[in-house]
Amino acid sequence: MTTSSVRRTDTLTRDALAVLQPGFTGTAAPAWLLRHLGDGLASVGLFSRNIDSAEQLATLTAQLREVSPDVLVAIDEEGGDVTRLEARTGSSFPGNAALGAVDDPRLTRGVAHELGRRLAAAGVNLNWAPSADVNSNPDNPVIGVRSFGGDPELVARHTVAYVDGMQSAGVATCVKHFPGHGDTAVDSHHVVPRVEADLDTLRARELVPFRAAVAAGTKGVMSGHILLPALDPTYPGTVSPAALTGLLRAPESEGGLGHDGLIVTDGMEMRAISATYGLERGCVLAVAAGADAICVGGGLSGEDTVLRLRDALVRAVRDGELKEERLADAAARVRSLAEWARGAGAANAAVPALAPDPGIGMEAARRALRATGLDTYKRPDGPVYVAAFTPVANIAVGDETPWGLGAELRRMLPGTATAAYDGSVHAVDGDGGAAAGRDLGAEVLRAADGRRVVAVVRDAHRHAWMSAALDTLVAARPDTVVVEMGLPQAEPRGALHLATYGAARVCGRAAAEIIAGE
Repeated sequence: MTTSSVRRTDTLTRDALAVLQPGFTGTAAPAWLLRHLGDGLASVGLFSRNIDSAEQLATLTAQLREVSPDVLVAIDEEGGDVTRLEARTGSSFPGNAALGAVDDPRLTRGVAHELGRRLAAAGVNLNWAPSADVNSNPDNPVIGVRSFGGDPELVARHTVAYVDGMQSAGVATCVKHFPGHGDTAVDSHHVVPRVEADLDTLRARELVPFRAAVAAGTKGVMSGHILLPALDPTYPGTVSPAALTGLLRAPESEGGLGHDGLIVTDGMEMRAISATYGLERGCVLAVAAGADAICVGGGLSGEDTVLRLRDALVRAVRDGELKEERLADAAARVRSLAEWARGAGAANAAVPALAPDPGIGMEAARRALRATGLDTYKRPDGPVYVAAFTPVANIAVGDETPWGLGAELRRMLPGTATAAYDGSVHAVDGDGGAAAGRDLGAEVLRAADGRRVVAVVRDAHRHAWMSAALDTLVAARPDTVVVEMGLPQAEPRGALHLATYGAARVCGRAAAEIIAGE
């Protein structure tokens, strides 16, 4: 092998490593990860399994930067229902739906800045957030409260406020899921979602927030594994040249959005890609289509994955399937963002854009809460029975994060009892209703033993078994309190109906304050 071929191989290998954003297990960096950081790996993705505390996270990121000072440390921290920093306790910040319900862009900017400040303090400099999806389908199983709402202009102004707040704290944003996941009826973790919207609808609805985010200077955009036949009848967004290069990257003069920053893929191990193309093939197609960074590690988190994808990209260049210039361009964009993040972090540390505001999350949760029946509501004079109706866990949100308001009500109303009623037990035939022969509402009433019932639900409009249980409870006990911690699409029920627009810890506390009369 000649000196030039050795040099080329080394360059290809470093570029292939640079475009990967892998995850790992454990709360300290494994030796293989540190070794590959020295070999050219430029990014690391963190998940809740990597975080015990803010102090431990700061130690971990410092460990990474001892090897690679410019490493991009990425995380999926939306706040609200999707939290990695506070997966064990629930988030201190409400999510997008709550912020959209308040519709105060200054509040959204402040929440994003405070969240970004905490990320930066822990050494995180790239956030795979916010969701810029327009939630045009209320039955969407994967977006829901992760969206600012169903109106494109509302979503756009809050996406811009979020980008401004987060990036002013020195943390790059990565708006998602381009070209828009809001009108889907299935989860791309399992299958390829298909959106049958024409191009005019796409431009007037899905693309509005992304166009605004690009104009506002978002450093990154995350692709979605979504098939839009009007845009590309064959390939979903992540592996579609028409979506990534022809629409997202193309200049506005050519009908594109003109995004010149990083394009990151959604998790490549999701079955919409891995079961359709295979992991290695999917990654090659994504980079060839215009993606710059490959997100992998939510489900696949070992060195083997890094080596497989690195070698697949190098092999694709050698076989002529992937242009060497395209891989080099992708790697350069990753390194460029790393340089920005290092400079922005140093500048923010010297002159913070806003003072810390630790109470802003609670303020936002209280402002978002909507109450029906409060004018005639009477505070319980003793403990209550909290029945939390839990839908089948959504992998995008994470099933380890606690939710609800039982803990808060036990503090405010001593003696309060809580119980969870799991959708995986009570739902049958694709969530068609309560399990055969069981009356879930009657079960709750028996367990309540005369105490007032506080029924806590998430997206009751999407789950027939929840709605049936609520009907039984409200008919038997008109004083039942209903707390909707998903999207409030159904008619309010109960003596008091509270809509929190999300299941973050602060949303539960805001609802508990109302119920307990605090």
